[in-house]
Amino acid sequence: MNYQIKMSRRLQQIDAMIGQSYQHIWDCCCDHGFLGLSLLKRQAADTVHFVDIVPALLTQLEADLKNHYGQAQNRSSWKVHCSDVSNLPLASVSKNPESDNHLIIIAGVGGELTIKLMKAILSQFGHYPLAFILCPVHHNYKVREFLISRQLGLIAESLIIENKRGYEILHVALNTAEPISIVGSKMWDFSQKEHIHYLQKSIKHYQRIAKNPLQDVQGIINQYQRLLAPIDSAY
Repeated sequence: MNYQIKMSRRLQQIDAMIGQSYQHIWDCCCDHGFLGLSLLKRQAADTVHFVDIVPALLTQLEADLKNHYGQAQNRSSWKVHCSDVSNLPLASVSKNPESDNHLIIIAGVGGELTIKLMKAILSQFGHYPLAFILCPVHHNYKVREFLISRQLGLIAESLIIENKRGYEILHVALNTAEPISIVGSKMWDFSQKEHIHYLQKSIKHYQRIAKNPLQDVQGIINQYQRLLAPIDSAY
């Protein structure tokens, strides 16, 4: 069975960004579980956890997992959780939860919900050695602002253009020294026209918001325009 061919570019990039091995990887809002299945297949973690709140999806996923990874030697390598992401059972799934390394993947939901879920997780498990991969659908600036306020550090970041939409992928962790840039640092490759268009689109988005006198977003516009300035001067 080849799950890789079913994965979107975003999921493939998230998969590629997971280089080290973890005790636990949590594929949150896992939908059909393609990302988690790829991680399970290449043994990226001792246990891959599939998390979603849609029972029907998880019933089918669990049946597939039992069919292909149901042998005794594999059964402990995956778990299915029908649960809200804000209630992840980190404390109960391992013998040493405060020393085991957990990677929590939250992708495909809005930025505001991403922040809400992050707040819930950090309030319960902020003393654990947590890492996150985040790929919000909207409000990347707000997400970055939140991560900076909570003193998370950057491991890696990437910008993927899929179906003419840009998606920022952030790999961050607690107790990591490298700061997170509010507008991105490592993800930009301005030799790619798609990256320039994404940046221009982001600026235009905030310029539209700025037309509302109650919205003070000029500071955000300025930060994005600083990225654009070297590109403009090259032409």
